[in-house]
Amino acid sequence: MKTNLPQGCFAMAVDMEIVCVGNELLIGKVVNTNASWIGKRATSLGVKVKRITVVADDVAEMAAAFREVLDRKPQFVISTGGLGPTFDDKTLEGIAKALNRRLTVNKEALEMVKEKYREIAKTRPILEDDMTPPRVKMATLPLGTHPILNPIGTAPGVKAIVDRTVLIVLPGVPHEMTAIFEASVVPLLKQSAGNVGFFELSIYADGIMESILAPLIDKVMHNNPLVYIKSHPKSKESSPHMELHLSTTGNPTDNPEKRLNRAALELAGLIEKTGGEVVKIKTDSPI
Repeated sequence: MKTNLPQGCFAMAVDMEIVCVGNELLIGKVVNTNASWIGKRATSLGVKVKRITVVADDVAEMAAAFREVLDRKPQFVISTGGLGPTFDDKTLEGIAKALNRRLTVNKEALEMVKEKYREIAKTRPILEDDMTPPRVKMATLPLGTHPILNPIGTAPGVKAIVDRTVLIVLPGVPHEMTAIFEASVVPLLKQSAGNVGFFELSIYADGIMESILAPLIDKVMHNNPLVYIKSHPKSKESSPHMELHLSTTGNPTDNPEKRLNRAALELAGLIEKTGGEVVKIKTDSPI
């Protein structure tokens, strides 16, 4: 197969950046599982995640981060965190500053929040459904943006179109984030990516060091320019156990799985010729 693409380049037409907001991520209090989940889910849909940014609960810092991301003009930006009712939930303020738009109570978002508290009050009579200032805060959006229904929690997501970029802001609570992502973001990504898919498999090998693997990987990637290979050491150098992760993307009609298997067989053969032992080849299914 002839191609003018750089070695290891993916044929992904849709690109994305992820912005995660929260001091808890920066100090190590919370592991950033949201970024990992979004990256894997988006990749499985044929979207290329190009960068992940983590920023503090500071309006100026957030505004600067969002400006930088939007200046790069990815097709999608997904943000998580900072949509709740507390003082440190400042993401929408940061976005408003970045876009030079004022914050205003969004009627549709306000009704979403009201309805959530009505539902909660039915099961917890002690809780009033009054729209207190912290609750109204969750419906106060940058002008020109649109709320996205949160099927689980109280804070709506937010969608904005900035030039060619679709900016989607999601809550940081993982189960709320994933619920909105599956219901409202996945259809957008599928529509943009079309039939492009992501395919991957792993080769596990013993008895071969990463420094010996390096030229073998280079050779296989040169011979298979649409396949990307990443080595992951799983033990000490003195007793090497390696995972070689192979991935490619493409339209099913282009037989990307055949391309991937061809590269895997070539690499496995080179490993065994060099004295290593291939102990397992595992196909990874997308989530």
